[in-house]
Amino acid sequence: MKKFELILCIVNAGFSQNVMEAARAAGARGGTIIRGRGSANPEAEEFFSITIQPDKELILILVPLNIKDAVLKAVYKNSGLSTEGQGIAFTLPVERTTLIKQDMEDPTEEE
Repeated sequence: MKKFELILCIVNAGFSQNVMEAARAAGARGGTIIRGRGSANPEAEEFFSITIQPDKELILILVPLNIKDAVLKAVYKNSGLSTEGQGIAFTLPVERTTLIKQDMEDPTEEE
């Protein structure tokens, strides 16, 4: 059984802290924010009934499986499509996790 899920949120630039505040309040410990630019055609704007801003922030939040739904719900409530952040969030299963440090043995070796 998988122990973690990755929550990915895409919001308008300047709204990543709203996402992180909601995620932390629901039990997440932290996340990674990546700045980027979105691109969409007019049909996407019409489908989501929003104006798409090109400057975006992508927030990656690794959470234990047992709090995934609570974090996802909090993030969407705080920063979803009906808010100024106009965010969208989704999850991906995490197959495996490992720590990365200099003195670590080869993580691909079987124990």
